[in-house]
Amino acid sequence: MPDREITWRDKLRYRFENTLSKGTIAIIGWLALLSTAIVVLASLILAAMRVGQDPGDHEHPYGFFEGMWQSMLRTMDPGVIAGDSGWQLRSLMMVVTIGGIFIVSILIGTITSGLEARLAELRKGRSRVIEEGFTLILGWSSKVYSIIGELLIANENQKDPCIVILAERDKIEMEDDIRGKFASTKNTRVICRSGNPLDLDDLAVVDPHSARSIIVLAPEGVENPDIHVIKSVLAVTNNPDRKKEPYHIVAEIREPRNLEAAALVGGSEAIYIQGEDLIARVTAQTCRQSGLSVVYTELLDFDGAEIYFKAEPALAGRTYREVIAAYEDSTVMGILSHDGACLINPPMDTAFGSGDQVIAIAEDDDTLVLRADAGGGLPDVSALSNRERLPSAPERILILGWNGKAQAIIEELDNYVAPGSETIVICRQDGVRDTLVSVAKRMKRQKVRFADGDITHSATLAAVKAATFEHVILLSYNDLAIQEADAKTLITLLHLRNLADAAGTRLSIVSEMMDIRNRALAQIARADDFIVSDKLASLMMSQLSENKNLDKVFRVLFSSEGSEIYIRPMTDYIKLGSTVDFYTVLEAAAQKGETAIGYRLMKYADDKTRGYGVNVNPKKSEKHTFGENDKIVVLAED
Repeated sequence: MPDREITWRDKLRYRFENTLSKGTIAIIGWLALLSTAIVVLASLILAAMRVGQDPGDHEHPYGFFEGMWQSMLRTMDPGVIAGDSGWQLRSLMMVVTIGGIFIVSILIGTITSGLEARLAELRKGRSRVIEEGFTLILGWSSKVYSIIGELLIANENQKDPCIVILAERDKIEMEDDIRGKFASTKNTRVICRSGNPLDLDDLAVVDPHSARSIIVLAPEGVENPDIHVIKSVLAVTNNPDRKKEPYHIVAEIREPRNLEAAALVGGSEAIYIQGEDLIARVTAQTCRQSGLSVVYTELLDFDGAEIYFKAEPALAGRTYREVIAAYEDSTVMGILSHDGACLINPPMDTAFGSGDQVIAIAEDDDTLVLRADAGGGLPDVSALSNRERLPSAPERILILGWNGKAQAIIEELDNYVAPGSETIVICRQDGVRDTLVSVAKRMKRQKVRFADGDITHSATLAAVKAATFEHVILLSYNDLAIQEADAKTLITLLHLRNLADAAGTRLSIVSEMMDIRNRALAQIARADDFIVSDKLASLMMSQLSENKNLDKVFRVLFSSEGSEIYIRPMTDYIKLGSTVDFYTVLEAAAQKGETAIGYRLMKYADDKTRGYGVNVNPKKSEKHTFGENDKIVVLAED
């Protein structure tokens, strides 16, 4: 095929289109050039025709420059032509005015389009974030609201704190959603930017190298969210422009099999939270101890008591037994040794070293202050109970519903229940029976049975005699829509309460809610304990973003190995009817090798405003007369 001849028109059109591709400024330039051409041409015609403002005035015709001025006025304001007289002048100026109307119209449209395009670009949030010491959140999920809410509380005593979010969402939409959730962000500024956390150019916009801590969220609605999380961590740690100092990254991993790969990418710079594993562990622990989820929530959120670390040279050489009594308004739970070892509830004769830090529960870091004598209060030894704790009896546990956490919950339960215990699972889902047959073979302390049934039917619950079980775990079906799954949970919860009322018993129920907004409905149903999956994982990620050392504490608390939190009868520690302060309670627990961190008054077990009777980190000098059913909250090996 012969080459087509390139004409001068092709060349002009090619160059013209190249200039237009430069955007709004180029178009305005062409319009200015066209306007100038019209004005100059009209001026030349006026000068050649020797036309003046008045008809027949050939003595004082328009000059070239005066003609330019008059022509320019008519291109910008069509109303000027009304004052012209003489048909020659009128005809020429009419042409100039019509040309001006078209040019000005195009100019206005071009400027409007350019401004709209510029505003749309600004809405995307592409300007670089210029902040220091902020918390950076990469990605967006339902957890982001809980995380922001906790960080707002944590930042209340900070100077000019800032949260920066980078996600593949429209900047304005993110800001509107945040405003919808939080009427005020208090003293914290929340900055949103649109972009892909995996893209180095987008990541540079939020400047992760200046962030104090980085939270990486697993995206929702994708096939393998862990891949996105691992790549996001890699984009930070292996960035060509990375800082020399180590990063402080807290990331969410969904599947246990991906933890090894994630650890290779993040190294010591990243802490990974596996949300479902966390929920399974907490569920197994809280289902057997009513009120335990309130204790965990108190320790994990920033509203109220929190866990702090503090070096106390004045305590050097003292034993752990003396250290736990050295604070009036704070509660010691362990020691962070100078070599980084985390000792939760160590032996009472453990010596506190000069480079060690106390691990304590306090309202704020500035309330973690030693008593004036740093020696603790004097316990009332006459009130101490010598009653031995009764051995655990076999338990019957009912699991209603099924999701990915159920198997892990059953396996975790086997670490706590007494030999001879029984767990029954009721659900209607394919493959569960075969899974449980395999799980049952590995259990050492409990038998596992399966029954097919619809948990939302009261007849199913009545047939299995649900009111006779010591503990009930109510799980959401995660293969359903969130609201539909929560609706099933709430209906089942109401049936359980009705059965318990009819039998005159009080069931211990742990219920799982997928949507935090449905939590209030669960409370109306008098749930003793409830777990909102996203909430617990969000709380832990928020805490770890503020203090990396907390990971060592959480690994002990949420593991079946080492010391954990238990809620036990107060009468095992304090004689019934005795009026004592918390120093005495501390001593009673210390004699059993345990650390007391709080108590539960059962008369407030249904009172939400009083934390369901749970008081973590009480003031030690306040005295109480504990009832027969009241509980003590301790850290213990078993």
